[in-house]
Amino acid sequence: MPLLVGLMDASAARRTPDTTIPMYETDHMENREGLSDVDLDDLAEKQWSGGGLLNSVANMANSILGADFANNVVGLPYAVSQAGFFFGIVLLVVLCAVTDWTIRLVVINAKLSGRASYIEVMNSCFGPSGRAAVSFFQFSFAFGGMCAFGIIIGDTIPHVIRSIFPTLHTIPVLSLLTNRQFIITLCTTCVSYPLSLYRDIHKLSRASGLALLSMLVIVSAVLIEGSHVSPDLKGDPSKRLTVVGPGVFQAIGVISFAFVCHHNSLLIYGSLKTPTLDRFAQVTHISTIISLVACCTLAISGFWVFTDRTQGNILNNFSGNDALINVARFCFGLNMFTTLPLELFVCREVIEQYFFSHESYNLQRHVFFTTTILFSSMFLSLITCDLGVTLEITGGVSATALAYIFPAACYLKLTNPHAPWYSRAKLPASACLAFGMAVMSVSILQVIHRAYTPLGEPKICMT
Repeated sequence: MPLLVGLMDASAARRTPDTTIPMYETDHMENREGLSDVDLDDLAEKQWSGGGLLNSVANMANSILGADFANNVVGLPYAVSQAGFFFGIVLLVVLCAVTDWTIRLVVINAKLSGRASYIEVMNSCFGPSGRAAVSFFQFSFAFGGMCAFGIIIGDTIPHVIRSIFPTLHTIPVLSLLTNRQFIITLCTTCVSYPLSLYRDIHKLSRASGLALLSMLVIVSAVLIEGSHVSPDLKGDPSKRLTVVGPGVFQAIGVISFAFVCHHNSLLIYGSLKTPTLDRFAQVTHISTIISLVACCTLAISGFWVFTDRTQGNILNNFSGNDALINVARFCFGLNMFTTLPLELFVCREVIEQYFFSHESYNLQRHVFFTTTILFSSMFLSLITCDLGVTLEITGGVSATALAYIFPAACYLKLTNPHAPWYSRAKLPASACLAFGMAVMSVSILQVIHRAYTPLGEPKICMT
């Protein structure tokens, strides 16, 4: 299943040794000499290309529920435990609604600025600093995802191996296959690294289909096995109906990480056969509602069983001998092999487009950045055991910037400059901007605080 059905493959637009991609739009006079080479039949075909509402709903739902969401969905019960049961559900609904609005706001900003991509919109509004900011947060969002995926490999594959071969840990040399650090290193080096060296992301296009399958298996496994968990693994039943928890801002970061798909919104808008704001709004509403149902199903079912003992990866709450959960762990870990290269592709493309947009493709540079980025994320995965804190940092900073701060800031910049921020037209965007800044600031402060308190002790894992 392709990541985005019916859209032009990103690699088709990549530079070749003989061509470069301009950083900004070129003047119409510069392109006039190329008009004689235009294929009119091709233009006529493109005029009737594009998909309907159903295709676009599938694209956006796939973008939200695909690779990133399926890999972050295990952290949603943890988010509810941090925010409290009732307030956690409120956050899921409210952040889903805000995400729905800001996805459409990205398209509105593109229309107001006359630009065709998120980076171009930011560059139009805030110049080189805006372009640098969105590039940085896109890189950090993808890099944080890579670190989280490495942690997931260490959380899942060794559990599965130990359940299949219970005595393997007693056998010299082979016991390494049950060691978390060894498995992360082995899988990253022998599987993810060769896949990451591809220039063409289309070769990994079925990763999103595998991610959706993994999500269904995980949700089903948690729903089925939750009622069969032994009492010593369950949380305190008296803490199920909590109103507000101590980690509201951490929860916002984790939930935001799961919902962000703003970088794909303009591509999905362009894939509509009749691209209008009304039709795109229908696509957005349906897709986010589907995502919300999936979120609430797993978040509630997981938290209801484990309450105050809910971990950053809900699968870690279950016994290592649970057969169905081990199937979910296996599917989840297997999915990382292709999802991690997808995130690395984003990191590499951000660097290429920001620093080398006017240069031709260079193999040495390609290998250097692939190697450096991949093994840097692997090193962080080796020493970090807690998936929750990784999602908190990445979601609280990068996802918040991409989903709440930048769309609102661009809208305020592009609309009537004489209207005050509290005017009817600007007040929602002003509130969204203030909300995003508050979440980012508090999330960073809380993560730093926890790192220097007993709450931060489990974050480091060297064994």
